[in-house]
Amino acid sequence: MDNEQNILSLSIKDLFSQKMLTYSVAPFIISMILIYGAIIYFAGFGMEQLGTLQIQETQTTIENGIPHTDTLEATLQGSAIIQFLLSHAITSWIATFLIYTVGGFLSIYLSIFIALLIIGLLTEKILKEVQKRHYPDVEMIGHSNILEYIFLVVKWVAVTIVLFLVLVPFYFIPLVNIIAFNLPLYYLFHNMMTYDISSAICTKEEDKKIRFYYGGTLKLKTLALYLLSLIPFVILFASVFYVIYLGHSYFLAVRKIRQEGL
Repeated sequence: MDNEQNILSLSIKDLFSQKMLTYSVAPFIISMILIYGAIIYFAGFGMEQLGTLQIQETQTTIENGIPHTDTLEATLQGSAIIQFLLSHAITSWIATFLIYTVGGFLSIYLSIFIALLIIGLLTEKILKEVQKRHYPDVEMIGHSNILEYIFLVVKWVAVTIVLFLVLVPFYFIPLVNIIAFNLPLYYLFHNMMTYDISSAICTKEEDKKIRFYYGGTLKLKTLALYLLSLIPFVILFASVFYVIYLGHSYFLAVRKIRQEGL
C-alpha cells in the first residue's frame, strides 16, 4: 500500500474537516449514554444478587478445663456486604483489586464493542466523503447486505466468546495474560472494522485480492488501532478516524487492483 506517512497525514486532515467532526460527535454521545446506562443497570443488578449474606463465626474457649463454644451470627445486606469485605485488610485488597481490574477491563471492552456497532452505521457516509475528497475515480461498488452482516457479527461474537473461554488458563500467567485477554477482542475488532469498510467500497472478489496481497499490512494497521483503543474511551473519540484511515488504505488498494488488473 502507499506511503503510510501520506495516508496518516491525509486521514488527520480529513478528520478535522467540519463534516467529519460532526460525525465524530455521534459515536461519543451515543456510546456514553449506553455505557452509563449499562453501568447503572448492572450495578443495581449486582446489588440485588448480593441480597443477604449470612456470616457465622465460631469461637471455642476453655474455662476450668471445660470447652465453651460461642457462635456469632450476623446478616449483612446490600452495601453492608461491601463494608464487611473492606473492613478486613486481605478481603479489602482483593475486593478493591477485582472491582477496579474487572470493571476497568469491562468498561474498555464494552466501549470498543459499542463504538464498533455505532460506527458501522456511519461507515458508508464517512467513506463517501473520503471518496469525494480524494478518490472520485474509484467507484464504491460494495457487496454487503443486512442478513450477511448480522450473520457475520453473530459468528464473530460467538468465536470471540469461545476464545475467551479457551484462553482462561493463560489469564493467570503474567505477561501472557495480557495477550490472552486482548486476542479475542482484537479478532472481533479486526473483522468488524475491515468488513464494514471493504463491503462498502469493493466487490467480494476485490476484497479477497486485498486480503491476499495486503492482509499482513491490514492486520498491522488494525492492531495499532486496537492498541490505541485500549487507552480508556479513546475509541469513542477516534472511531471516525479509524474508518478514514483504513478507508484510504482500501481506496488506494482498490484503485491499484482495478488499474493494474490484478
